[in-house]
Amino acid sequence: MRTPRLDRDRQQWIFDYLVKETGRVFHWDADGRVFPASVKSHAQISKHVGRIAQRMERVAAEEEAAGHRMTAFELYYRASTQFAAAQHPVLETNDEKRYLHGRCIANYEKVIELAPYPIERVEIPFEGVELQCNFHMLKGRPKAPAVIFIPGCDMTKEIYPDPQINHALDRGMHLLAMDGPGQGMSNLRGTKLTADNYERAVIAVAKWLQGRKEVDPDKITVFSQSMGSHWGLGVAAMGDPIIKANVGSWASYLDKYYILDTFSPRYKQLFGYLTGAKSEEELDRIVSQMTVEGKEGGITAPTLLTTGEYDARSPVELVYRFYDRIKAPKELWVYEDTYHQTTLFPPLGNQRLDCHSMGMDWIVDALSGKFKPGHARKVYLRTGGGGPQGTQGEDQDSMHWWVK
Repeated sequence: MRTPRLDRDRQQWIFDYLVKETGRVFHWDADGRVFPASVKSHAQISKHVGRIAQRMERVAAEEEAAGHRMTAFELYYRASTQFAAAQHPVLETNDEKRYLHGRCIANYEKVIELAPYPIERVEIPFEGVELQCNFHMLKGRPKAPAVIFIPGCDMTKEIYPDPQINHALDRGMHLLAMDGPGQGMSNLRGTKLTADNYERAVIAVAKWLQGRKEVDPDKITVFSQSMGSHWGLGVAAMGDPIIKANVGSWASYLDKYYILDTFSPRYKQLFGYLTGAKSEEELDRIVSQMTVEGKEGGITAPTLLTTGEYDARSPVELVYRFYDRIKAPKELWVYEDTYHQTTLFPPLGNQRLDCHSMGMDWIVDALSGKFKPGHARKVYLRTGGGGPQGTQGEDQDSMHWWVK
């Protein structure tokens, strides 16, 4: 059992109660149980979700043996993401963590083997260590733009993209999904998160991509999600010309106080594991430096921000202020009555959200030169209204929701 060392550990009973009563980890998640009814506390998630993943893996192997390659391909991917979900609540590197993450990787190896397009598992040098990444390439490996996908803090590189519907490839771009410091394989190898090493890791990945013959070195972009948007916007604020466009979805780039001290106890526990902090004081020193606020002036590439109107991680009035301070071509999409997952329609799994497809379209438009200097557009995406390419909600904001 993990030794309690954070003040947030004392609030674990609240999290356990929510899991037991709702079957979800957040009160605002989609209606219906996410976890099987057998899960009554946070401690049970890894075991019971892991058992589902084990069955998926077994059935995938049976389907492959029967010659049903595409069914096996789909089930191996589902098993990999299910094992990834199962390992997430294990906040120490123990036998359970190694087993669950190992099965995530093993199932994804089968995905790579059976995928209808080339996927390479690559090791990218970074400050004396290596970052393991999944490089998804267009068929025929033509020279094309590349998207670096930065996962959220509790994601691994195996979760997105869904290889059955790869939003980047469908739009003529390669995509590289990374396990940055503190995530996935990096964490298990002992490469922990610091206040600023993730941003340097993204630049190392971008420079590695520039050396690949399949990649147009002048068209490397970033798509970041959730906590990944902190690192993605942090990279953008460095002003490195290697990054030509940025999408920061599910806003998490403000002061981490809003995540760690006003939100679920899960997050401070998780950050403690990602950073390897041994005490509350050490963790506070690290995360106190983790904000992009005040650095917006360094952003020079076209940038899209998306946020939910009621996302407690990033209060919307502060997101508007952050947006106003960006001088580069920019857009902000605020989703009415939405919390963290910025999507117009109910998701078909976490890997098939319309914010992914629309965000990739925005990158294509940015690379085509659509967004000229001075471009600034904010949209309030009202419930039941149109989408970000329409005019309803254009130049409106959620702070004045009564104005139409």
